[in-house]
Amino acid sequence: MLLYKKGNPDAGLSADDLKDGLYAALEKLGPRKKVLVIGPDITRFYSRAGEITFMAWEYYGDKLTDILPAVGTHFPMTEAEIKKMYGQTPIGLFRKHNWRTDITTLGHVPADFISKVSDGKIEFDWPAQVNKLLVEGNFDLILSIGQVVPHEVVGMANYNKNIFVGTGGSEGINKSHYLGAVCNMETIMGRADTPVRKVLNYASDNFAKGLPIVYVLTVLSTNEQNELKTRGLFIGDDSECFYDACKLSLRVNFTMLDKPLKKAVVYLDPQEYKSTWLGNKSIYRTRMAMADDGELIVLAPGVREFGEDEQIDELIREYGYVGTERVLDLVDKNENLKDNLSAAAHLIHGSSEGRFKITYCPGKLTRKEVESVNFNYADLLQMMKRYNPQHLKDGVNRLGDGEEIYYISNPGLGLWAYKDRFK
Repeated sequence: MLLYKKGNPDAGLSADDLKDGLYAALEKLGPRKKVLVIGPDITRFYSRAGEITFMAWEYYGDKLTDILPAVGTHFPMTEAEIKKMYGQTPIGLFRKHNWRTDITTLGHVPADFISKVSDGKIEFDWPAQVNKLLVEGNFDLILSIGQVVPHEVVGMANYNKNIFVGTGGSEGINKSHYLGAVCNMETIMGRADTPVRKVLNYASDNFAKGLPIVYVLTVLSTNEQNELKTRGLFIGDDSECFYDACKLSLRVNFTMLDKPLKKAVVYLDPQEYKSTWLGNKSIYRTRMAMADDGELIVLAPGVREFGEDEQIDELIREYGYVGTERVLDLVDKNENLKDNLSAAAHLIHGSSEGRFKITYCPGKLTRKEVESVNFNYADLLQMMKRYNPQHLKDGVNRLGDGEEIYYISNPGLGLWAYKDRFK
């Protein structure tokens, strides 16, 4: 049931707009005794989910008893990050999700269904796993709050991904990421109906009906002055609000180019991007825009490691970003990759498949480390001097010496492609 819907490509919803929409939806739901909020971590700082969570706490008071950041495989949020993102929401309400231990399995999506949606590429079953708090907490409302935006694994982020991946377990996360990678991310990104989404929807329809989940979804984009604007708010307890949000997101978060990019420069905010696990959004979101033999330059002042998890970091260091065919072969031959399919998927996602050059300029990784995973390396200070984010605008820029580049200030907010590559 759709509880609230407001937005268009030119909208700029204020905090009061968000509060009015949220409270209108909560009024329709009626009184609640115990409420859980599932929100994003600091990697979705700009989603406005932190503000909306505080609004929900103001509405419910002591009936809102728990907040579970949907970190998936990311680092747990620090207290400083919680305060930055969630403001005055009481710190004592926040719980930590451990994707390896804190889970329960609601059911299994059968292997024949997985085979069907993957065109026979994958034949394992898939566990619908969630944090055990969702099941054992006796909540009569679970508010899942987040942002809809193009995504490399599931096509469009959020909705039930926030539940089954954000609060999911190692097997479910591993297999869903691998499914998306094997099915070719370039046929997935920017689509609402994808192999992974079909699996998540199967799980919602068959195993999660007893969970009182209501989705609160935002859509955001930047305007011509590079100001972030909230374009829409969609609230409901089924897929309708998600698909409405997807339609708007595609209109405001997807940039279709007339020709491929010979050189693109992407900046990674150091508060948001500390690993290539996240920073490779610079690759995922631009790969369909890059020209063959072009160059993608990644300005990454905060990047200090490869994985957000120690085990995954070790796997990335061991195998590197080597492309689909090589990764599939490595999975067949190496148990440590076979047991961590999300890492294997990430190795596929982070490769250009040899089609264009990727130059990483990290703040806290050495040349040896960067080159060991098959990226090119350039000195951050030198590259920041040449491509100074403070002097660049999103889109085409022509430098003083005549060089033309395409600049992206935050890859997490969009998807870029040229028209002959996006089919």
